[in-house]
Amino acid sequence: MTKRIDLNTEQDTIDLAHYIAPLLGPGSVLTLYGDLGSGKTFFVKALGAFLGVQEEIDSPSFVIFKEYHCGRFPLYHLDLYRLKSEDELLDLGLFDMLESGITVIEWPELAESFLPYQSLKLKFGFEGEHRFVEISPEASLEESFK
Repeated sequence: MTKRIDLNTEQDTIDLAHYIAPLLGPGSVLTLYGDLGSGKTFFVKALGAFLGVQEEIDSPSFVIFKEYHCGRFPLYHLDLYRLKSEDELLDLGLFDMLESGITVIEWPELAESFLPYQSLKLKFGFEGEHRFVEISPEASLEESFK
């Protein structure tokens, strides 16, 4: 089941993050698809705030991943845009991240074959000034998005 939600304002994206945050815990994997400027990093900033991250969250484009502490477990924020091979991905220690915290992956295409599951797949997009997200939850979260 895929659900489309209009994101007409920044507050709509913040509200989406507020709704999703309590559904997540260690082992949750969110994959974020979308073109540059579609709102992926803005969503992660809002999500981190609701998870209790005190630090400023910014794009990990140049460092590939960042770790933030939000209470009892970490939030891992990955941006795989610059990676060219699966070997580079494996060198990051992806599997350790997947089990120990909440993992959010921007530009996840390279990692898809390595992910045992995706708690939520979010496809951000825009048509002119109109922004939206299409959410595909794993089976255990489907009821939350009806």
